[in-house]
Amino acid sequence: MDLKNIPFCTIAWDTVPSEVHNGINGKAYWRVFKQGNVRVRIVEYSPGYLADHWCEKGHAVFVLEGEFTSELKDGRTFRLTKGMTYVVADNAEPHRSSTSNGVKLLIVD
Repeated sequence: MDLKNIPFCTIAWDTVPSEVHNGINGKAYWRVFKQGNVRVRIVEYSPGYLADHWCEKGHAVFVLEGEFTSELKDGRTFRLTKGMTYVVADNAEPHRSSTSNGVKLLIVD
């Protein structure tokens, strides 16, 4: 991640509007802050959520609440719980998320 041309700032997440993104099952609610070449998001997946695509974007993902599974296109799966993080590079390993009970994430990409 190359952070450039970003002045010091703070984010009051409760004032950032939520965007709704449908999955194959469930919904993802994104609060997005974008500055320069960096996007920071608070993302909540509803119970039963399954992403509708294989993502090839690089991220650093931190679990704030709940748990979810990150499935890689090659068949590997990783269960992440509160306090855990995964990191993946752009165009490295396609992945998608699912959750049984819902999850809240901080994602930087």
